[in-house]
This record gives sequence, structure tokens and C-alpha cells, in this order.
Amino acid sequence: MRWVAGAALALVAAITAASFGYNLATDGPAPRPSGLRFAHGSGFDTRYREWGTSGTPVVLVPGAFETADTFAELGPVLAAAHHRVFAIDLTGTGYSAPSPPYSAAHLAQQLVAFEETEHLTGANAPVLVGHSAGAAVVGLAALRGTRYARGVVFLDGDATPLAGPGFLSALLINPFRTTLLRVALSQDWLIRKIYSAQCGPTCPDLTAAGVATWRMPLQQPGFASDIAYSLSHGIPAMTPEQFRELHAAPVPKLVVFGIDDPQMSASDAEATARRIGAPPAVFVPGRHLTMIASPRQVAAAVDRFASARNE
Repeated sequence: MRWVAGAALALVAAITAASFGYNLATDGPAPRPSGLRFAHGSGFDTRYREWGTSGTPVVLVPGAFETADTFAELGPVLAAAHHRVFAIDLTGTGYSAPSPPYSAAHLAQQLVAFEETEHLTGANAPVLVGHSAGAAVVGLAALRGTRYARGVVFLDGDATPLAGPGFLSALLINPFRTTLLRVALSQDWLIRKIYSAQCGPTCPDLTAAGVATWRMPLQQPGFASDIAYSLSHGIPAMTPEQFRELHAAPVPKLVVFGIDDPQMSASDAEATARRIGAPPAVFVPGRHLTMIASPRQVAAAVDRFASARNE
């Protein structure tokens, strides 16, 4: 049996050496596009995009593996409906400076810091739209009251916990985590497959530039640490007590879901609406990336919601 143990140790050593070697060979500054815009305030350097110059403010908050670029289809449509639209990169994913921990509370603080920096408070408070895991972020920001939220929209997200297998955080340690992440991000076919599965047949195919738009943010400093945090603690989520607080809060709420979302059923969407004190959920065509699959329908739902807040 000693030779078996020796062979196993030799194999582990070889794999570890290969992992270190691959990481060293692929090391270097991560590529990033030019012309990025940042808001600096309260300890956060937040990358953002903006559409429109007047109207009711709307801030779009991405979910896991997403950035402000995920809203590139939705932002202009909302701006055309007379809204001033912002979309941000949450720290840990994208081009915002890394700022751990990557908890829902910390990400909500980043969102509030962005609002204060951009003077989106009080009478100028925005409608907060959180996609997928971003729903928890906007939900927690809304608990701070109408100074920071004119209204809150859960888009394709329910803000409930979703923990990964606990053993993965123990197994996916460096150097292996870095190797696996870099190998996965180097595969164009994998990025296209995940995008297609989550977006659906009505979404445009990803070009080479489109693949790069999804890949480059995940190559930035901080993302590997964000992944490690999520494996240990789960994605951003709200607690039962926070849900009760949001339900009772005077901030108006709305739930919008893709009718064919593979992650959430229609009954889940309706339960989410009841949980946060919103009217019945609004369903639009698409799977989990409705802001890409159905930007006009999503924009129409947000616009009606925002307009009602102004009456």
C-alpha cells in the first residue's frame, strides 16, 4: 500500500506544480476597456454607465457574474422613456475596485455610497432595480427608507439564500481555484453556452466582442475572492427579518420575472411579490436575462412603476 500512497502524493505534487506553472504563465494585468467611468465616495470606487440626462432616476444593479454592461440593451430604452439611468458594477465583479467582504450588506452600502456621490437622494432618489442576486442589494438599500429609494424592483430575483456545496470552498483552494477560473474564462464556447441557456432564443448571439464583454470583468482583481466568499457564504441574500422589514416599509415594490426563467417558477415569482409586499408579479418574455431578451417589456414595466411614484 505504500506505493499507492507514494503514487498519490506524487500525482498531487505534479498537479499542484502544473497549477502553479499555469497560473504563472497566464499571470499579468487583466485587460480592460478604455473610457470607464467611476464614482468615488465613502471608500468605494464604483464603475458605472449612464444613459439619459433628465427624468426620474433609475439605478440598475447587476446579479452574480454580471456588470453594468449587462444592462446595455435596457438602459437606452429606459432613457428614451424620459429616465436618467445608471448601472453599476458591484465590487468583486467587474471594474469597480475590490472592497471585501462581498456580503449583501456591504454591497448595499456600496450602492448607497454611489447614490450619495451622484446626489441621488431625497427628492432625487431613484427607483432601484436589482437583477437576480442584485435583488438582495436593492432590497437592503430600500430598508434605509425613501431617502435612498423612490421604489424597488426585483428583476428575475427573489433575494433568498442560495448556498453552494460547502465542500467546494474547502476543495477549491489556490492555486487550483485560480487555475480553474482562468481555464473556464478562456473557453469561448462555455461563455456562449451559459449565456444562451440563461438568455434564450430571442437573445442575439454573442459575437467575439460580446464574449469579451462577459469575460473581461471576470478577469479583474477581486473576482476570485468574490467567488471564494460566495462558495463559503452563499450569494447575496436577505434574512427573514429583513424581508419582514421590507414588507412593512413604505417604499413601493415591484417584481418582474421572465416567464421561462429556468431558475425561478411563476409560483416563486408570486411568492416573492407577497413576501416583499408588492402587487402580483409582472411577467415578460424571456428566461433569466430579461433585460437582454425583452428590454422594451422590462422598461415598460419599470416606467409604469416609476410614473406611478410621481403621481
